[in-house]
Amino acid sequence: MEQEVAREEEKKEGLIEFYDSFKDMFEFFCKNTTIHGTIRLVCSGSNRMKTAFWTLLFLASFGMLYWQFALMFSQYWAYPVVLTMSMHSEPKMFPAITICNLDPYRFELVSEHLVQLDRMAEESITFLYGVNTSASLFHMNEKNVYIKDLSNISNLSKSSFKLSQNFSLLRMPDYSNMSGKNHYSVGFKLCNATGGNCFYKTYSSGMDAILEWYRFHYMNIMSQLPVIINISDHEEQIEDMVYSCQYDGEPCRPGDYVHFHHPVFGSCYTFNSKGTDPFWTATKPGIPYGLSLILRAEQKDHIPLLSTVAGVKVMIHNHNQTPFLEHEGFDIRPGIATTIGIQQDEVNRLGGNYGKCTTDGSDVNVKLLYNNSYTLQACLHSCFQHIMVRKCGCGYYYYPLPPGAEYCDYNKQPAWGHCFYQLYNRLRNHHLNCFDQCPKPCRESLYKVSAGTAKWPSTKSQDWVRQALRHQNGYNSTSNRKDIAKVTIFYQQLNYQSVNESPLLSVNLLLSSMGSQWSLWFGSSVLSVVEMLELLVDTLVLSLLFCYQSFRAKKTLKVTQTPTIPSVSLALENYRVVQEEAGIGDDSAQPHPSGATVAMKNSDLHLQLFSSKVELPELCPTVVLNGFRHTQDSASEREPNS
Repeated sequence: MEQEVAREEEKKEGLIEFYDSFKDMFEFFCKNTTIHGTIRLVCSGSNRMKTAFWTLLFLASFGMLYWQFALMFSQYWAYPVVLTMSMHSEPKMFPAITICNLDPYRFELVSEHLVQLDRMAEESITFLYGVNTSASLFHMNEKNVYIKDLSNISNLSKSSFKLSQNFSLLRMPDYSNMSGKNHYSVGFKLCNATGGNCFYKTYSSGMDAILEWYRFHYMNIMSQLPVIINISDHEEQIEDMVYSCQYDGEPCRPGDYVHFHHPVFGSCYTFNSKGTDPFWTATKPGIPYGLSLILRAEQKDHIPLLSTVAGVKVMIHNHNQTPFLEHEGFDIRPGIATTIGIQQDEVNRLGGNYGKCTTDGSDVNVKLLYNNSYTLQACLHSCFQHIMVRKCGCGYYYYPLPPGAEYCDYNKQPAWGHCFYQLYNRLRNHHLNCFDQCPKPCRESLYKVSAGTAKWPSTKSQDWVRQALRHQNGYNSTSNRKDIAKVTIFYQQLNYQSVNESPLLSVNLLLSSMGSQWSLWFGSSVLSVVEMLELLVDTLVLSLLFCYQSFRAKKTLKVTQTPTIPSVSLALENYRVVQEEAGIGDDSAQPHPSGATVAMKNSDLHLQLFSSKVELPELCPTVVLNGFRHTQDSASEREPNS
């Protein structure tokens, strides 16, 4: 009875429970876990078929669960995004507006070379099409823009630079045309520094070929100018293109615009370039509350083959952003009143693992050559210019220069055109790594534009409009609405749309999906996961305990077998116990009451007899093992044998 009570106490669960075997541990888990179906593995033990069935079903459910987990994790690690759109309505800053008159300057420093280039263009047009272009087409007597204190550079330029005759326009058969008609393409030949690897830069349109050929020579001529020219010192020689400017019914102030010169689009002005003046805060939508401009659209044709469009170039962009008019600008016709309604969209990208974007460009490997904020176009142009300087030895004239570089000049670098066009084709085909190095901004504003036009001024109002402009702005044109234009730019509505990227699978959504799958296949909860973790820990601890017990057993067996006794016989008849009386010196052997005699060979060997018939004396006698005597300490007294 006492033994059963002791066993029940041993079976009670202690503070730290250890199982006797893996089978006990598994049975306890199956009977007490909250995971559905596991108890069937134990209760069906008497029926092997049911046990096998539930085992296979449990393993299949377990496999399906973790297959679903694998799919969810693979989707999560792909970092997909979803776009969420929201509408906001609040007063906001008016965007930056850049306008250009499409009338580039003729600088005195290079005016002689530009005249020579106009003559070459006239000869090329005559050669290609037999048209005798009059010299008046090129307006060679127009006023030039002088730059002070550059007389030495001017003399050096005129004496050293020469227009190259190696890039003549040619007309070649177009064999790619399958219509059967005789079509020709027009272009010019480009070769490398050794005169080999030549190709033709051709166009199906002769007009496009002439314009590109003219720009190629024009860049070589303009490379003679200093890198930095302060145009503001010479504005008194340039007629102002803005006759009238009003914003929200108030006249514009002199500090509301910044003037700069573009080598192709001419004299340009940017209004509200910084976006920090409260004057430009838009509080109401509509035409009366926008920016209204009356512009001079007169074409003096300083460089006619460089700019063939009459009118004004306009671009709407963000503040502190370099305007790339060749990519995003649009044209305004002269003699027309144009109303441009804008609507703003904001795009917020996540970046990081969800996409490649940059906040301010500080983490981009490309060093920007523009002093304004980061944009994709600014990064691409800077990347291309760095590659151009490294590969071709000089820089492209339309882009800023890196420190220590110079603009390309075919008098110094005869093969730069061959190098440039090959690099540009690679950039256009995304074969350069610039698109990989230049991410999109993580946050940017986009402007949707809708325009409407009407004749301006009307036939009945043009007389008094001209008189007003003549007295106020010195307007002296006699043409019919072909030299002025009116532009009004306004917010259609102050509501703006925000497009935000958000993770398709966030951590919370991932955990929720995993919980749903776990409940579907096992009908359990998070606590069931803890139970499985507990099972794993118990398995690990029990395995360590078994390994430790096995190690101790082997070590104990090894220690026991170390003192080997070769001549010990375990037969009872070979043992004899010799008892000596205290003070008596004879060594007579007395037979043991059990009839067994004990003979020991080593005093350190102790034999425990488990026979109930053997009664050992209270005091240990002297043991003799094969003639070796072990004598007990004489200090202890013994009783004499009777």
